[in-house]
Amino acid sequence: MGHSPSRSNGAGNPLPSRFARFRRRLRLHRRRRSGDDSASARNIAADEFAGIARIRIVKADMQFKDKFFACLSLGERTYRTDKSDNTQRPVWDSEKKVIVETNGPHIARISVFETNRFSKNTLVGYCDVDLFEMLTKDLEEHSEDLPLLDPSSSKTTVGSITISCYIEDPVETEQSFARRVLAIVDYDENGTLSLSEFSDLMKAFGNKLAVAKIEELFRQADTNGDGIVDIDELAALLADQQEKEPLISNCPVCGEDLGKYDKINDMIHMTLCFDEGTGNQIMTGGFLTDKQASYGWMFKLSEWAHFSTYDVGLHSGSTASHILVFDRRTKRIVEEVIDGKIVLSMRALYQSKVGLTLINTGVKDLLKNLSEKQGKKMNSPESAKDIPKFLELFKDQINMDEVNGPIESFKTFNEFFIRGLKPGARPIAYGDQDGIATCAADSRLMAFCSVDESTRLWIKGRKFSIEGLLGTSAHSNALRNGSLVIFRLAPQDYHRFHVPVSGTVEKFVEIPGCLYTVNPIAVNSKYCNVFTENKRVISIISTSEFGKVAFVAIGATMVGSITFLKNEGDYVHKGDEFGYFSFGGSTVICVFEKDAIQFDADLVANSERSLETLVSVGMTLGVSTRNKGLQVPELQKCSLE
Repeated sequence: MGHSPSRSNGAGNPLPSRFARFRRRLRLHRRRRSGDDSASARNIAADEFAGIARIRIVKADMQFKDKFFACLSLGERTYRTDKSDNTQRPVWDSEKKVIVETNGPHIARISVFETNRFSKNTLVGYCDVDLFEMLTKDLEEHSEDLPLLDPSSSKTTVGSITISCYIEDPVETEQSFARRVLAIVDYDENGTLSLSEFSDLMKAFGNKLAVAKIEELFRQADTNGDGIVDIDELAALLADQQEKEPLISNCPVCGEDLGKYDKINDMIHMTLCFDEGTGNQIMTGGFLTDKQASYGWMFKLSEWAHFSTYDVGLHSGSTASHILVFDRRTKRIVEEVIDGKIVLSMRALYQSKVGLTLINTGVKDLLKNLSEKQGKKMNSPESAKDIPKFLELFKDQINMDEVNGPIESFKTFNEFFIRGLKPGARPIAYGDQDGIATCAADSRLMAFCSVDESTRLWIKGRKFSIEGLLGTSAHSNALRNGSLVIFRLAPQDYHRFHVPVSGTVEKFVEIPGCLYTVNPIAVNSKYCNVFTENKRVISIISTSEFGKVAFVAIGATMVGSITFLKNEGDYVHKGDEFGYFSFGGSTVICVFEKDAIQFDADLVANSERSLETLVSVGMTLGVSTRNKGLQVPELQKCSLE
């Protein structure tokens, strides 16, 4: 890479006070583009920068007429096109430039929504694009027709979409920027800069030091001594100077100071900030998820009035209206589906003193009785009719292609809820290495090296402790001050849990208790102690690599029962099926001895942001610290199928 930042617009204004006007116009242009995000908000290592991808969503061919729009999601950013005309073949011709990192997100999700005037817009199809594959195409611009998949079944096609992708490498990005910078002050449009034009450019950059030695820089740039600076010479100067003494002190578009990180981040920032596109419509940005981008004017009004917010991290009270998690496989922020009325009722019950009073005056018993009745109902043959409605509600989150059996084979709702998966649907990472722990459930995960970390970042109950979680019968000195990992299962998840480590099951301890919800709204509440008051079953597993590990299965609202499939004295292998939860949301907590495990770096980094990570059974969890020679590739640097 060895090249420097550079970035350009295309709106030069050669008048007496052209520099101030130039910057003002660029900033105004920036504000009009409602969603552009600064790439320098996060430091990117130079050796991780692969290039900048220009993704263009051209058109689609759908199975019915409507007004459609498309969303592009990559990592923690989502962009959307405008709405099409009422047609079966919408045309958007919208584009966006995004950063491609060698170890960063590279699976772009394109989602197509049909619009509804009063209700929420509906997701009708999606496709995934691997930008790394695009990097290998020996084409100037790769265009492709891709099938749009049904959100409820990846084997069903609902239409097709045409996209094109072009990847710039760092050298090309820099040269393109130099060309556009040159155009700002190339008043005679001959593709070169005279000393006068070069002087104007240095002044426009706002670097006083550069202005003081303009003639010296001009001679340095004019390598062939012909009295003018061409594009190649300007690009070389920008590259050379940015390594030594940057010519551009702050971004002329947004005004942000440059040089916070390194030349690569400055280049990326300015390249995206200055981008004028290629004449096609630029997608609107500023969204975290495609669901957020799909909401209509009612949601925007509620957000403006602060009734609803979208953000990453720990929130309580009214701001906990949207649960966002980081999908480890796709490296995207996704939104958890939950009914708005349920959110409001949970907030009222768990996030207020009034709710606490209700809990202490009979709601505990009410939740328990309600869960028992619901459990019986879900075991009745009549409950099977609810399966299709459940699948429709979570159609983009339940993959029926991996379920072991058709819908018709489930005679009750609970049979479907505790469904098994086809062999191979959840491969176990490093199955032959007991020193590597794996994820115990399809869930949203939080990993903490200590109880103090967990209570600072996530668990806000008044009395949470390892002793309180395990109880006197299961707790031991070995687990005091240990590390813990929380696997939160939502109703749409595969509800069988698996063993994260290999070892011998020493004992099971059942602790009766309440059935509070395990939703973050309750876990993040200071008014109740979900994990230490809920019904739970604890298994102690003795291992050679991690010492003792406590496996805690915690019941929750609407959970009929917790069932284990192993017995005391059994030897279990990492990845073995360990048991299941019946209907409802639920949680597994694993407690490791202090300093016995080094959790994967990406899980810890997300947890430090109070951001849950969406994981699947069998993904890597961490490495035993007892085996110093064991090296495991970081998952975020692996290409996942």
